[in-house]
Amino acid sequence: MSTDNLSAVLHGIGDLRLEQRPIPEIATDEVLLAIDSVVVCESDLLYFTDGYIGNFNLTKPMIIGNGAAGVVAKVGKSVNHLAVGDRVAIQPSVPCRNCDHCKQDRQFHCENMVFCATPPYDGNLTRFYKHAADFCFKLPDHVTMEEGALIEPLSVGVNICRVGDIRLGSRVLIQGAGPIGLVSLLAARALGAAEIVITDLEQQRLHLAKELGATHTLLLDREQSAEQLAKRVRSTMGQSPEQAVLDCARTNYIAHSWGFVGCGGILLFVGNGARYFRGFLESETKIHGVRYSDTYSAALALVASGKVNVKRLVTHHFDISETVKAFETFRYGHGDAIRVLIHVQPRDANNPVKF
Repeated sequence: MSTDNLSAVLHGIGDLRLEQRPIPEIATDEVLLAIDSVVVCESDLLYFTDGYIGNFNLTKPMIIGNGAAGVVAKVGKSVNHLAVGDRVAIQPSVPCRNCDHCKQDRQFHCENMVFCATPPYDGNLTRFYKHAADFCFKLPDHVTMEEGALIEPLSVGVNICRVGDIRLGSRVLIQGAGPIGLVSLLAARALGAAEIVITDLEQQRLHLAKELGATHTLLLDREQSAEQLAKRVRSTMGQSPEQAVLDCARTNYIAHSWGFVGCGGILLFVGNGARYFRGFLESETKIHGVRYSDTYSAALALVASGKVNVKRLVTHHFDISETVKAFETFRYGHGDAIRVLIHVQPRDANNPVKF
């Protein structure tokens, strides 16, 4: 096995370096993975630009990266469902399995969660990474490594739809045609939503949303009020939607967002900016914060079955040696960036079918 373990290490705000790290030793229930592809996620970018997310602060150098796929290079003694050479998608959250939340089947609320690239734990933008074997999901031969890396963001979209009860015939508003808005769109369409309005400030993103299955797109005016937008949505759909997905990190409409759905509707807040919750009592609106929990298998099944095509979301490819350029591309949206992939191994080296 190679001793090269080149890793993307974040030392501080804007200080991302490529360094050699020791190849980790695995426990009996873990696997060692030769990482193939990593998608640059919003959380990675926030640590890069701000140095923290919520209560998690970067206080020491940390390997970045959480949405990834790799090839099993070594298996622990108690691992039976994976073998060397298997290609897997990595669920970045590993619960302790012992706290009250875990025992009551609320593992994503685990008090002792280990999450890739969340202080104090390292991420997986590295040549070799160890992970709990039962949170590695084997990829079918026709699913590429790049698609495997995209299971992480897609699983967010799947959980948004599950928590929001988006199903056959639903009428949905998605505010923001960025990476999470688009995976929410893909999941909603796959689950049978009949009408989906998606909004954005950039027409190019709305063109892509239309291509991916949005029934209506609305180009926003930065000066437009929440009330004006709500009227546009109702005019477009003929009525208020039943569910609205709001990217709280990007919207200025949080304080008045109850007007986006009909009475008894569901608002789904995605991101780190949800702070303003006045006005919801009279409308009896249900409010949910969403990330993902046990949706990895469902997300992989949607991709494997062909119901969801995540390939169209990928706009840029970079080698691990170009990591800083990849982050800057995603940060500033160069070249209409949606999903930026970093290849730790040569492209298609582990794909039975090319991406």
